[in-house]
Formats: sequence, C-alpha cells, structure tokens
Amino acid sequence: MKTLLDLAPEKLKILRKRAGPNSNEADHDQTGVNITGLSPIRVRKGIRVLGNYREEEGFRRRFSEEVDDERESRSATRAPNRRCAATARNPRLRRRRLFPPFSDGRRRRRRRSPHPSSAADPSSPATPIREPRCSHPSRLVSSASASAAAARFAWDDALTLAADEGGGASSDLRGFFERVRSCNRGSELKSEFVPFLVEEQIMGYVHKGEFSFVEHLRKFNDVISVALGNNGRNFDEHITLHPSLTTPDDRTRAVGNVIKCLGELIPGIRNELYPVTSSYGMPVFFSLERAAAPYFGIKAYGVHMNGYVEKDGQKFLWVGKRSDTKPTFPGMLDHLVAGGLPYGITCKENVIKECEEEAGIPRSISNNAIPVGAVSYTDIEGYRYKRDVLFCYDLRLPADFIPKNEDGEVDSFRLVPVSHVANIIQTTEFFKPNCNLVIIDFLFRHGYINPDSCGYLQLLQSLRSGDCS
Repeated sequence: MKTLLDLAPEKLKILRKRAGPNSNEADHDQTGVNITGLSPIRVRKGIRVLGNYREEEGFRRRFSEEVDDERESRSATRAPNRRCAATARNPRLRRRRLFPPFSDGRRRRRRRSPHPSSAADPSSPATPIREPRCSHPSRLVSSASASAAAARFAWDDALTLAADEGGGASSDLRGFFERVRSCNRGSELKSEFVPFLVEEQIMGYVHKGEFSFVEHLRKFNDVISVALGNNGRNFDEHITLHPSLTTPDDRTRAVGNVIKCLGELIPGIRNELYPVTSSYGMPVFFSLERAAAPYFGIKAYGVHMNGYVEKDGQKFLWVGKRSDTKPTFPGMLDHLVAGGLPYGITCKENVIKECEEEAGIPRSISNNAIPVGAVSYTDIEGYRYKRDVLFCYDLRLPADFIPKNEDGEVDSFRLVPVSHVANIIQTTEFFKPNCNLVIIDFLFRHGYINPDSCGYLQLLQSLRSGDCS
C-alpha cells in the first residue's frame, strides 16, 4: 500500500481534488492511497508539508495532535454545563459536538481562520507583496483606483505619526526601499509583453496572450498590425502600426480613434497627448492619449518640484493632499507641484504652468526653480507597462508664501519639517507612490540620509531603476 510520502507530484494533484467534502466516502482514490480516516484538513496539511516530513508516522502524529488541541481549546471556551462535561470526557462525543454530521452522514469540517499572531505583516521588508495575476480583461483596471480606500486619512493622522517617530535622519533605510519597490513591481511579467514597433524602433510594450490587450487591438487591423508566432513563442513577435499610416498626424488620429472605440477598457481618459518617442529629445513618431500610455508601454515623462522653506536653520517641505475626486490616487499626499509632460512644451515651461495651476505660485517666483536631476521606474501590473521618467526640480520659497490651489486637484497644503516627511515615507504609504522617489532623492541631496547607513549606494541607484533615457 502506498503512503502519502510515496506520491509523485502529478498524483498529489489528484489527491488535492479528493481533499473535499467527499474525501472520506471511498477507501482508495485514483492514486491507490488509502485515505480512510484522514480528514480533508489533514490531507491538505500533509500535502503542504510533505517535503519536511520523511516519515508518515511523524506526519500523522503531528497533525493529529494539532487537530486534537484545537478541539480541546474550542471545547474549553464553551460555557461549563452538563453536556459540555460529558463531551469533554468522551472523544467521540466531542467530535460530534464540534463537527456535527451532514444529513447523509458525512462529517462537517469548520473552516479555520489563521491566528492573528501567525499572519504575515505586509509592511515587513522581509515579506514581499505580490499582486494577484489573472488573464481577464478586468486586469485593465489600475490599482490606483483601489488606493482610494487606503487614502482615507486626515492631516492629523499623518502629522501625528510623523512626530511620534521622532526627527532627524535614520540609519534604517528599509522603509525607503519598500517605497522604491512599490514603484518597480512586476519584473517577472516582462515575458508577457511584446515590443510595439514604429519604423522598426521599439516604442513600447503591449500585453500578449489570451484575453490580452493585443487581442483587443486585433480588431483594428486597419490601424494595428499584429505579428505573433504560434502560442506567442515566435522570437520575432511584435505589433506595429499599419504601413499606410506614414505621418505623425495620421498615426495620432488613427490610434486616437482606436482608444475611443476601446471605451472603458482604458479608464481615466484625459484628452491630453503624450509624445511617442524612443527616448527624450528624439523625433516624435506620433502622440498618444495620456491614459493609454501604460497600455502601449511607451515612455512617459513628467516634472516634480520640491517646494521648500528654511526657518531657523531647519528645512520644511510644502506637501499637498490630493482631492478626493481625483481619478487616480485620490486623497493621497503629493508634491507641491507635479504633472505629466505633454507634447509640445518644455520642462521649464511645464513647471511654471503647473506652479500657477496647482499652487498659485507666480512666474516671478517659479522662474527660480532649479533642475536637479531625474528619477525613473518601471511598474508592470496586469496589462499596464508603466515606464516613467520624472524630472526633479527644487524651489526655495519665501518664508511667508502660502500656496493656493487653482485647478481643484489639491484639497489642501501643509508645511511639514523635512525630517517628518521622511518619517511619513518610511512608515506609511500615504504619499502617491512616485512622489516617494523624488522626495528620497531630495533627502539624499540635502544630507538627510547618511552615507554610513547600510544600503546607502543601493538605495541611491534604485531611484533610477527604470530606463532613464
């Protein structure tokens, strides 16, 4: 007779199917294993820890004790009455009491939830968080909309927490690494995407396979040409625009019509065009709706500005709280000024424009904004292949300046000590994810992160994890 430990992997799959409510109705399953007397919970546990137990006897003894301990604890929590006393003395009665049978005689098993102390802490650096994978059009919905629930916090919550953590630089950089990782997810999913070519140059990447974004694009064969091998294994697989689309205007118009036809598959349409180019400053092949940029995997550029004030030798950052009506990351903390870089405008002009719209900063002050570098990241989620480069600016503001939002996208502003901003980033997810990268870069340049801290250089390099070109 075979034992659980003799099973081949393929037969374990069959046994897993047997680990259901009908698993005790037969003495043997298709594997030839006698599973009489093994409850479904013990079978599932045995499968899970099979590699750690080399003897079936040890396996049976350990999990039999666990199940009995749970029965004892459940019985002990009941009110002491005559029936419970009798149940405690008789194991068979105790089993019937805890797990009453179905009408056909099968034993009922109660679902057991994990003990709170054994649950993994998602905020722990040692616990990687992996997004669920699926192959369904619902993957098109961004997690940004899901962040609305997590953004229900008030200014007092953030500021009190920051003050409780204390001021000054910290040698523990783990919180910063977590924020960087949250912007660079899904590297293991790159193989699910194919290049998007224009004039034989890679402009981006599009999701392939069953229920993929490519399958939606196939319907528009007068605009999009799809070249995939059998089962998507061809090395030369790619998508490109139809050869009849030869000018940037023709491509912009045709692809724009495709995006309109896709409708709700691409949420958050803004009617704002991004340039499609192989790298910054290179020729523009056409322009693409901003909301569609991650679905075609094109590089997108933006500007983020740190607006800071110096008082009594201490630096403060102006921090904004996004409006609750924003389609992306509503209610989260944000930079004083930030925005995407649309087609036909320079970075400097965009900073000045955003300063006036988002914070009411006049041109006489915003002209003093200093370019200080760039950060980059690659975030792959579902059908979205987000490749962003953010140009960073610093602007020292007058001590008496009070920002005022003009476009309704910001709920309010607060002036926060830089050390407290660092604490908020390290210990919470209150900030819009890509803002964390820009502020961490600010902390490096202004001496708030110590070079002697473990992981200093690694963190510095990680701020440019994406294709910064």
